[in-house]
Amino acid sequence: MISAKRETRSVGFLIFDGFQILDAAGPIGVFEMPTRGMSPSPYTLTVYSLGGGPVRASCGASMMSEKIPRHLKLDTLIVSGGEGTREAMSDARVLDAIGDLSERTRRTCSVCSGSFILAAAGLLKGRSATTHWRRSASFERTFPDTRLLADRIFVKDGKFWTSAGITAGIDLALALVEDDLGDDVARRAARELVVHQRRHGGQSQFSVLQDLRLASGRFDEVIGWIRTNLHSGFTVDTLAERAAMSPRNFARVFRSETGTTPARFVEKLRLDAARQSVETTGLSLQQIARNTGFDDPERMRMAFVRVFGQPPMALRRQALGTSKSRSRGPKLSKNND
Repeated sequence: MISAKRETRSVGFLIFDGFQILDAAGPIGVFEMPTRGMSPSPYTLTVYSLGGGPVRASCGASMMSEKIPRHLKLDTLIVSGGEGTREAMSDARVLDAIGDLSERTRRTCSVCSGSFILAAAGLLKGRSATTHWRRSASFERTFPDTRLLADRIFVKDGKFWTSAGITAGIDLALALVEDDLGDDVARRAARELVVHQRRHGGQSQFSVLQDLRLASGRFDEVIGWIRTNLHSGFTVDTLAERAAMSPRNFARVFRSETGTTPARFVEKLRLDAARQSVETTGLSLQQIARNTGFDDPERMRMAFVRVFGQPPMALRRQALGTSKSRSRGPKLSKNND
């Protein structure tokens, strides 16, 4: 039973011409779940835009919005991303509105490339953030005063939360619900949305990309070769030779298509393979480091902390704890071990 004294929080979703519709609809769907059967409702949800009325998304469909009222005060502001961010981040009216809103908002968030708008408004200066992997290089060039954590699903720095591409907005919203209402409510929301597993912010968004083919298919054979030879050493020269390209051209085109350098790409593949082994096998860290090309367990540990925010053994303990909590079988006595 939810106490009648529970605070109702106002959540505003800011959209603009050319926004990505799932950047708004995904988080809206998450925040809708706790409002079902809870009294009073924990959230009020409103979609805003600069001028109000229907706003056309990049897909061609429109979403209704309300004009931002003067002196609006929100608990949480979520700024969408999408192709339209390029124009929105250059519109002084949009940036002024977001900066003004953020001063009266407990949490200011963005989905996907919406982080470009927050950064352009000066809100991410000196802070850590993330964005869609394909726009990472552009973000780093445009906002060098923001520390980009390109591998993260979402990043929290003070009152500012930023998330990676599109569906990562659902992960962000679930984390916000958990922050407000607790783990049980967030898990129920995830089940209602048929989200297989709530991904925490430290998880790499890059693991999702492994199952995707790059648009041109130019590097599919090279990437497949890397995956099956992670224990080997790689250089740009050897990878370029495999792709039948000059090293300089290979590095340039590879970054254009993947949003990262060949060296970082290889490390990401190694990290994902190492994490899977850490969480699903009983192999020693030394063996996992050898199998995935890190060689030295300490080098692997430092990479885990940098990218996932936790060392390998912490992730293994979490995985074991999750596995035990899901088990419905009878408990074994010590005599049966």
